[in-house]
Amino acid sequence: MSSHLPVLRRGRPYESLDKADVLDYRTGLALATVSQANAGIIRKDLGRISESRAALKKFSTAQLIEICGEAGGQFLHGALPLGDKGETQTPQQYIETLSATSGLPHALVRRNMAKIHDALTHMKTVLNGLTRGLDPAVLDKGVGRQFGARLSFYPATQCLGLVMPSNSPAVNSLWLPAIPLKIPVVLKPGREEPWTPWRLIQAFVAAGCPAEAFGFYPTDHEGAGEILRSCGRALIFGDRSATAAYAGNPSIQIHGPGYSKILIGEDEIERWPDFLGVMVSAISDNGGRSCINASAIVVPRHGAEIAAALAAKLAPMDPLPSADAQARLSGFANPKMAESIDHAIAEGLRIPGATDITASYREGERKVIFEGGTYLRPTIVLCESFAHPLANREFLFPYASVVTVPQAEMLRQIGPSLAVTAITQDRLFVGQLMESPLIERLNLGPISTLQVSWDQPHEGNLFEFLYKRRAIEMIE
Repeated sequence: MSSHLPVLRRGRPYESLDKADVLDYRTGLALATVSQANAGIIRKDLGRISESRAALKKFSTAQLIEICGEAGGQFLHGALPLGDKGETQTPQQYIETLSATSGLPHALVRRNMAKIHDALTHMKTVLNGLTRGLDPAVLDKGVGRQFGARLSFYPATQCLGLVMPSNSPAVNSLWLPAIPLKIPVVLKPGREEPWTPWRLIQAFVAAGCPAEAFGFYPTDHEGAGEILRSCGRALIFGDRSATAAYAGNPSIQIHGPGYSKILIGEDEIERWPDFLGVMVSAISDNGGRSCINASAIVVPRHGAEIAAALAAKLAPMDPLPSADAQARLSGFANPKMAESIDHAIAEGLRIPGATDITASYREGERKVIFEGGTYLRPTIVLCESFAHPLANREFLFPYASVVTVPQAEMLRQIGPSLAVTAITQDRLFVGQLMESPLIERLNLGPISTLQVSWDQPHEGNLFEFLYKRRAIEMIE
């Protein structure tokens, strides 16, 4: 019998009549039924969200940071409640279940678990980076001093709404700082990935965080819209079709495609073989599913040689059993998505100016069925220019274009990019990179686009999103 995950209404379980199954991506068998919340329930519960905020305000920021650390240990090692029928879930059961519904192999689930654990256990460092060294006590008192100046902050919202994806568990680390910032979360999990948000909530509660701080609302498109419209501040994850309606809304932070890239400068391009390992890992780590995976390699010359070298490294990467420690490719929970991506690439290759270099290095097709699951094998496309539709695309598997662009033209042509690794020591070029408004994260030197530091915001600053500074004068 499959597990049942209820709605959590300010931490209280609620079983609805409307339920949806979460299926094994290979067999189609239901591994859990998940209660669904309609927009009316969400709207009603948001009318009492001040109670959730009050529950968090009883704790100091320092206490909540300690709770985060304990929650990290519970998440990584604990046997935590699963559903509302008295079941528990061990870490290994979490790994196996998440893998079976999302398509991620066990090794990648473990790696994502470690990232979440690190975020929770380094929360003091995370907040220090987000607040630029603000004394946490300032948030408790509402006023304080930094560098001799008086500061005051107030919350811009009573809760943080979250419309989460199913592609990568570690993306949940982005909302974790909301809890020590004393902002409750109202969360819609991804359809194939309710497991990580649920486990995180249970880990927080086991660590002493008030259950009222968490809303867990599996829901439909209407319910997701209610969360985005009514929470005051919200994050949405998805492709352009899912997020376009919210572009330009300052209350909604959009986490869409990253279009992350590696740029090699004129001064370093002759050494490109030295950077092949960095390029391979940036393209393929985490199954190519992250918004900070490199989806384009931009070089002033040697594009054909680089594309061939990348293809030779990546093309042999085939699906393996989920439990295999060497498994690196992820299956698609929705086979139609894999078909759509495969079709988009095939159609793009019909347009002159692009060549699938990996086709010469692998046997068989890009899309394959393995042990009942649908996979896409790595693809490297050599493009003559950024004008080609495949040059600046991002897909949920190890895919990258290799594009030859003169260094002087790179920043004009690459477009908005979440993460850019620039391999150059050219001071003028570095200065131009530092000033570019198109780059959100910049790595200087042969550093993977996926490398993150806990004292640096990932995409947007959650503290500045959730709090506003006010001018204040007072007699002390």
